[in-house]
This record gives sequence, C-alpha cells and structure tokens, in this order.
Amino acid sequence: MGLKCASFFAGVGGIDKGFELAGFETIFANEFDYNASLTYKANFPNVEFSTADVRTLNEKTDVPDFDIMLAGFPCQAFSVAGYRQGFNDEKGRGNLFFELARILEEKKPPIIFLENVKNLVSHDNGNTFAVISDTLESLGYHIKHFVLNACNYGNIPQTRERIYIVGFRDKEQYKNFECPKPIKLETKLRDIIDFENRQEEKYYYTEQCSFYDKLAESMQRCDTCYQWRRVYVRENKSNLCPTLTANMGTGGHNVPLIRTYSGEFRKLTPRECFNLQGFPQDFILPKKLCGSALYKQAGNSVVVTVIQRIAVEIKKAIE
Repeated sequence: MGLKCASFFAGVGGIDKGFELAGFETIFANEFDYNASLTYKANFPNVEFSTADVRTLNEKTDVPDFDIMLAGFPCQAFSVAGYRQGFNDEKGRGNLFFELARILEEKKPPIIFLENVKNLVSHDNGNTFAVISDTLESLGYHIKHFVLNACNYGNIPQTRERIYIVGFRDKEQYKNFECPKPIKLETKLRDIIDFENRQEEKYYYTEQCSFYDKLAESMQRCDTCYQWRRVYVRENKSNLCPTLTANMGTGGHNVPLIRTYSGEFRKLTPRECFNLQGFPQDFILPKKLCGSALYKQAGNSVVVTVIQRIAVEIKKAIE
C-alpha cells in the first residue's frame, strides 16, 4: 500500500507514532514549538521536518505530495480551559484550522485524520464544528467523527476523551471505514507507573511541604492517582489517571500524584506520563530537555494506542 503521511502541528509525534505502528510512513512533519521539535526529531530522524509557522508554509513548494494528512490542530481555542473562543480566539489559534484547509485544497490527499478536544462538537452551539465539517466537505471529503475515551479504546488507564475526524475523498472507502470497537481495559496503573522503586528525589513530597499532612491524610491507596487541588486532595476512585494536561509543564502541583508501596508521596515522572499516553518504552525523551518541557509535551500529546487502532481501521477501509 505504501501510503505517505504529512503531519501538521505534529508535537512530539504521537499521531505519527500511532500511524507508524499501523504500517504507515510519515514523510513530512511541521511543528513550531522548539522543544517539541527536539523530541520529534530524536524519534523520527528520517522525516523531512519543518519548524516554520504553519501560516508561512507555502503549500506548493514547502510541502511534498502526500496521501494522508495528520493533524492534532491546536485545541486551546476550542476547549473549556481555553475560554471557548473558537475561531475568534484572540491569539489566532482558532483560525489555524484554515491553514490546513489551504494545504488540503492544494495537495488533495485521499485521506485526512484530525484530532481535537471533545468540546469541539459543542462549541458555539455547534457552529464551530459545522464550519469545520462544511469546509472539509466543500474540499471533497466525506467525513466521520467520533469521541473516544482512552480507557475504553486504547487499553490505557487514563480518562482522556478526544474527538477524531476521519475523511476520505473516495466514497467507498468512507463507507468501508468503521470506528474501532471498545476493548477491555487490561493495563493497570501499576503496569506503567513504578510504585515500588525509588525515583529521583525531586519527585517526592516531604514533611517540609506545606500541605504534606493533607497528602498523608487523603492518599491512603497505592492503586490509583491523586491530584492536589489547591486546598484538598482529589482521589480518582476509578483506578484511572485523570486527564493529563499541558499545565503539568507550568510547575506547581499539576502533575498527578501517587502513594508508593513504601508509603511515600510523589508526582509521576515524565516517562510515566508518556507511558500513560501509550508511547512505547523506546520512545526517546531528550536528556537536554527539562522536566517541565517534557510534562507539557506529554500533556499536549495523544494516546498512541487509540491512534493506532483508528489507523488500522483506515487501512482496512482502503484495502
């Protein structure tokens, strides 16, 4: 088959990794964030890479021909956490979708795959999503969209709901495509979080911490994740990790917490956060990047195993 992917707003390459594991190849990627580009290039050394602002990319000369567009386009403008500004986002992020449309109009790839926050459907009473749908359909794509939770579709113990949009120019392929079915969650937190072995000292909370007593009072179990919510500890009673966010990279106590088997309290390590996004163990986290950068990258990324399952269904639809 040998279909080639081009990845936009590529981040560290979570979508690309999912498609790679399903047998596709990414030949071009674009990511403006410098730190994310370091992680991407460490893991995809053979991909033609651009750090240009997508608004400056020349769709005729800067982007090679490709078969599948991959894009986790910026979601701040559409999320509850981003003040629901949508296309009117004052930082211009909402309008970046139309940069994808500009590239689609020129390149006309047979397939598109987009990812965003689940609120995209309901934003502005559905008007935002209607504009996106109408734009894609006017460019010749038949689209399907669905919201999947990582714990139900990726065998990953994290609550993470995202919307996925899949489009085909070929109507038969569109009809053939089916959303993945739910699967049993078999991966436990202890399979991807190390509750037993000592980690670096910087991840632990000691009695010198101003709210240590509240942690000790509330964090009684060693099989779930907790969050410090400014004045109290929140326990995730479903034995899942709460949704990882880019805010983990802003410092403070935004990173989920655990109680270790030895009774100590610590935050998750960056590697554990990448584990909770379904990245394989051999995925490289550059040593030159600080913890806050890696936390942000993990929170901004996707659940690789969910992407892989959708990519497999796309492959079936084509074949």
